[in-house]
Amino acid sequence: MNMTDKVLGVILGGGQGSRLAPLTQTRSKPAVPIGGKYRLVDIPISNCLNSGIHRMFVLTQFNSASLNKHIKNTYHFSHFSAAFVDILAAEQTPENPTWFQGTADAVRQTMHHLLNHEFEYALILSGDQLYQMDFNKMVQAHVEKGAEVSIATIPVTAKDATDFGILKVNEDSFITSFIEKPAAALLPDWSSDTGEEMHAEGRDYLASMGIYIFNRDLLVKILIDNPDEKDFGKEIIPRAMAHNKVLSFQYEGYWTDIGNISSFFEANLGLTDDIPKFNLFDSHQSIFTRARMLPPSKILGTTLNKAVIAEGCILQAAEISHAVIGIRSRIGIGTVIENVYVMGSDRYQTLTEIEEETAKQKPLIGIGDRCKIVNALVDKNCRIGNDVQIIGGDHLPDGDHPLYTVKDGIVVVKKGAVIPNGTVI
Repeated sequence: MNMTDKVLGVILGGGQGSRLAPLTQTRSKPAVPIGGKYRLVDIPISNCLNSGIHRMFVLTQFNSASLNKHIKNTYHFSHFSAAFVDILAAEQTPENPTWFQGTADAVRQTMHHLLNHEFEYALILSGDQLYQMDFNKMVQAHVEKGAEVSIATIPVTAKDATDFGILKVNEDSFITSFIEKPAAALLPDWSSDTGEEMHAEGRDYLASMGIYIFNRDLLVKILIDNPDEKDFGKEIIPRAMAHNKVLSFQYEGYWTDIGNISSFFEANLGLTDDIPKFNLFDSHQSIFTRARMLPPSKILGTTLNKAVIAEGCILQAAEISHAVIGIRSRIGIGTVIENVYVMGSDRYQTLTEIEEETAKQKPLIGIGDRCKIVNALVDKNCRIGNDVQIIGGDHLPDGDHPLYTVKDGIVVVKKGAVIPNGTVI
């Protein structure tokens, strides 16, 4: 039996995702579109599939309709294989009338579904991180060293260390101590030997990535014995460190936690770099998503620079630079787009519809003519009229408005917003 056949993947869908609002107003965090054609949940699922882990549950509770639809339409396996990706939404039962109270509580409440499957190791993943990782190596280290729990760790700099759980290990990589989000003054005591290459980059602290492997029996016992402990990072993991053999598995590739709008924006625009840190073009680490039967993109007279363009777009813009343009995007004549992620739209308008709406001077789905959009994130199905100016930047105060939100200088145009001709933001 292959080692990965003994692993069950559990992907945590996250809570309300309020730090990613307004992108999470109508959809759960794992369903947020990234890279113009994927969704966040495709990342952990693809990492599992590439690692030979073919059985996964996605745990979710908020706005899960679009996530359910995406997973149902995307992950089809042969009738003759044991592979599946299933959604477990929070359900009220006589024993448990409440919603999930945290990451550990979500696994505890869905445990009876997980235990219907044969597995020796549970791989617990977050649904909102961008990385490419071979879990095989982590599973192998876990088994070879006889660990009861393994935690994927990444070396970070002193500047980043204060945002993470930081840990210390012994010479066998077993974890000896752990501190959650240490104050800068405490850091000198928490540095680790992360290897020459990492030291050269000033990455001297081992941070937990929120990726865990648990032996099946221990996971069941620790969750059942401690019913009041709701969270892995804050409660269950520190408890395991005190009583069990917990291994650190050091990972040194690209990894980012997409916790807020600015990290989400940066991660997407990072895909336009000459050599992006997150490589969509690696055939061994493919990112899978729904196969859509879309036409190729059509570009008419547009100057493109550092642009990632998904399929099915019709672009007549004057200039698109440092931008990710999502599926079925339509951008009008003379428009300039710079530092923008346009998520695209879910459908094309018919010619009749276009004629009728143009006659009524109603903006069409997409971005109109002669617009200028800078430092912005345009959610799906927006209708931005002609001669609209949206200029984000540090000059704009944070705030939430009916059609858009401003966070860290980034203007987020809300899903389905209609921005009239001539609007200036």
